[in-house]
Amino acid sequence: MIGGHWDISWHRSIGRDTFWTPAHIAIYLCGVLAGISCGYLILASTAGRVPELRGATVRIWGFEGPLGAFIAAWGGIAMLTSAPFDDWWHNAYGLDVKILSPPHVVLITGILAVELGALILVLGRMNRAVGAERTRLERLFLYLAAMLLVVCMILAIEYVSRTYLHTARAYRVAATFAPLVLTGVARASGRRWAATTVAGLYTAFLLGFIWVLPLFPAEPKLGPVYRSVTHFVPPDFPLLFIAPALALDLLRRRAAGWKPWAYATAGGTLFLGVFMAVEWPFASLLMSTAARNRFFGTPFLDYSLPPWSYTARYLFYPAPGGAAFWEEMALALVLAVAGTRLGLAWGSWMRSIRR
Repeated sequence: MIGGHWDISWHRSIGRDTFWTPAHIAIYLCGVLAGISCGYLILASTAGRVPELRGATVRIWGFEGPLGAFIAAWGGIAMLTSAPFDDWWHNAYGLDVKILSPPHVVLITGILAVELGALILVLGRMNRAVGAERTRLERLFLYLAAMLLVVCMILAIEYVSRTYLHTARAYRVAATFAPLVLTGVARASGRRWAATTVAGLYTAFLLGFIWVLPLFPAEPKLGPVYRSVTHFVPPDFPLLFIAPALALDLLRRRAAGWKPWAYATAGGTLFLGVFMAVEWPFASLLMSTAARNRFFGTPFLDYSLPPWSYTARYLFYPAPGGAAFWEEMALALVLAVAGTRLGLAWGSWMRSIRR
């Protein structure tokens, strides 16, 4: 995930000057490592050279190996497949300014598969382990879950930037991903503060980029250049998922024995209510002069950002109010409840994984 956010920053600070940027190499190297390591694990398991995995593998197309290894290996192949597709896309259609271009969708799908595969690979061992070994694997599991949340929010990055945080759409998009990940991981882990830990790691990961990237020099190499950029532009301040995650952990302690849909209704409503209560006023702070410093990272703007844009003027994007706003918030609530229910089912499935 370091390569992913580094690459986005490269586009915002320098431009896509060549395919062979260090950020691109970091991304695709991860795909190579995932494909090679998981491919070797599958071949070794098929040949019976990993006796400790005996009885802990699945069989697919005549090959044997842990389920997570198959998923991650496919993800690595998808990531590498996206590389020439991405290069051809830029040569054919020019520079794209969207995260969700077709080659980027293939790439992010591959990254998601690698993340999920690694998560399930750890789960298979974690669910068979006890004592100190299980504790270590639970920590690794929560870290991987946090990176999964980071990937999901990269998919949504164009809809949850700070200029959109006073629109219902931003909360609808956030409710599509976060409750599913936080609830599922908390249920699979069983640790007391699992959701809070995942949200905290997600927050720390992005804060690291905000505080570290501007330390390195960068300058635009492609036009149009609307503003002077001398250092790497970091991502926006992370969304305040840690508050609703804490609320979900507290609810989980008090809702043991609840019916799944009763829990999902309470959890989804709690997530959206707490998230909106903290994020809406915090977004106002991010737009104020008080946040224009290195801590919050709001002074750093893309070189290609025109001066009349809402981001450059520190203004919220205008959105429909009245009934249209509440209709979209109602949809956000439905998605939060549905995501929480799916998270419960996903978490229960993850608890059953042994191979």
